[in-house]
Amino acid sequence: MIILGISAYYHDAAAALIEDGQIIAAAQEERFTRKKHDPSFPSQAIRYCLSEGNISLEEVDAIVFYDKPFLKFERLLETYYAFAPKGILSFISAIPVWIREKLFLKREIKTALSQIGPYEPKKLRFTEHHLSHAASAFFPSSFEEAAILTIDGVGEWATASICHGKGNELSILKELRFPHSLGLLYSAFTYYLGFKVNSGEYKLMGLAPYGNDSERTKRFTELIRDHLITIYEDGSIWLNQRYFNYATGLQMTHNRRWATLFGFERRASEATLEQVHCDLALAIQRVTEEVVLKMARTAKALTGASRLCLAGGVALNCVANGKLQEANIFDEIFIQPAAGDSGGALGAALATYHIAFKQPGKSLATTDLMQGSYLGPAFGDRDIQQVIRQNHAVAQAFEDFSALCTTVAQRISEGQIVGWVHGRMEYGPRALGNRSILADPRNADMQQKLNLKIKNRESFRPFAPAVLAEDEDRYFDMEGASPYMLLVKPVRKNLRNEKPEGYNDLDLPQKLYFARSSLPAVTHIDYSARVQTVHRETNPRFHQLITSFKKLTGCGVLVNTSFNVRGEPIVCTPSDAYRCFMQTEMDVLVIGKYLFMKGEQAMGDI
Repeated sequence: MIILGISAYYHDAAAALIEDGQIIAAAQEERFTRKKHDPSFPSQAIRYCLSEGNISLEEVDAIVFYDKPFLKFERLLETYYAFAPKGILSFISAIPVWIREKLFLKREIKTALSQIGPYEPKKLRFTEHHLSHAASAFFPSSFEEAAILTIDGVGEWATASICHGKGNELSILKELRFPHSLGLLYSAFTYYLGFKVNSGEYKLMGLAPYGNDSERTKRFTELIRDHLITIYEDGSIWLNQRYFNYATGLQMTHNRRWATLFGFERRASEATLEQVHCDLALAIQRVTEEVVLKMARTAKALTGASRLCLAGGVALNCVANGKLQEANIFDEIFIQPAAGDSGGALGAALATYHIAFKQPGKSLATTDLMQGSYLGPAFGDRDIQQVIRQNHAVAQAFEDFSALCTTVAQRISEGQIVGWVHGRMEYGPRALGNRSILADPRNADMQQKLNLKIKNRESFRPFAPAVLAEDEDRYFDMEGASPYMLLVKPVRKNLRNEKPEGYNDLDLPQKLYFARSSLPAVTHIDYSARVQTVHRETNPRFHQLITSFKKLTGCGVLVNTSFNVRGEPIVCTPSDAYRCFMQTEMDVLVIGKYLFMKGEQAMGDI
């Protein structure tokens, strides 16, 4: 039984193909179109999935869209009615688009599918948004039974859900409904602090540790609790809509009321970050963590399960995930690596297979079924050689992979920055060693160099360590694996450097480049790190490279950041990789067995 799942039209469109419950392929549309967070119908991602499965569209048994447009339209109408006459300008602009495009989404999907190939229209199905999220987390996990917590901005009506998964059954036990949403609350602060909603939430999370544990931060936290949100013991929340404008307006917040409440105006997107912005970021991060923990305890009480699965955009808040793991509410936690809307495509397919078609639950495995999240396209020698010819590039071919690893490890140890492309592209927002930029974590200048000269992004943003799974406890205070870079954990105390006196009184630029540990390039200001454990079983080549670096330096860790620059998606093809390599100050590019040195390339137009 072969099922195609689709997510589209809001952000992070994607497609996923499963066969008899096993994941064959999954990818986001942005990787093919080169438009970050592309919401458009995932035609290219679908074509890739069908090609990977060696199947035509008409051979697929079901095609499933990840949410129900009519329920979403119902929510839109009821919300405008409830807030009327407020929001009339937003209503006038939104409703014609909904009627023309989204109310008739079934027709739109059928038209787009027919351009890919012939198929049976009766095979098109729809499943609920949060059910898709829940299925994306539970069914690929290794758990026979689990509580499932999904938290995001909003689906049709639900903004968070607690489910119980057992075998091939998945039941929704409790929902939080729009307009009360932890995801939208976090996005409102993302917007007010000058970042872009649906993509800047990572930046807000990275900014929060620069906040001081000060009276101002405590006051901000109290103001949030007293004026914006009521938090109930079961983790449900109520948001005071006097301060928000997302329900019927054209922006997230009532900026005038927020300015009066917090004492400063909304930050412009490229304005200087000040300590007050960091303190507010820390305040909302702490509130978010409190709510997530309360929701998790309720999930435990309702299900009695000893294991938890997480999905939805808020599940990408790896700081909150780390706090959740440390709370020991559950024995084990599995977080879907494509936790946002892109993962809804996979969840829609799995929900249909197990729930609608009543196919048996997964066979129990010691690891999850995501295959390291390496579910996108791979490229062979012919593709790489074509890039070499087209760009008159110079490359050295290594027939011995261990020799390639030794050479690259030596370059990294000398302070060079390496673009690394191997095997199948990652599914989800993280590069996990197949479409990565790699560097030496011991280099005190590396964070600044990577942010400003390679990634072209904000200087405060931290980088993640990729550590050999067998060495994780040498460097980080953690138990268990973190293969998807979704847990923040402390750097071990014996590796830390003490902060100088008066450090908290310094402004943000002065705080940035203090060497906080013996791994300064991956240690955040609060001595934390967003850890990726690298396992020989799921990525033997990346594991071998880090092992070569360890043999050379004694350090079993590399800086691992996604192979892209600000504003662009992660690279997909060898051509994408070579173009990005040539347009940045990367020193070395490795694609498959081919090594490119920047100084040997023709520096013409790319």
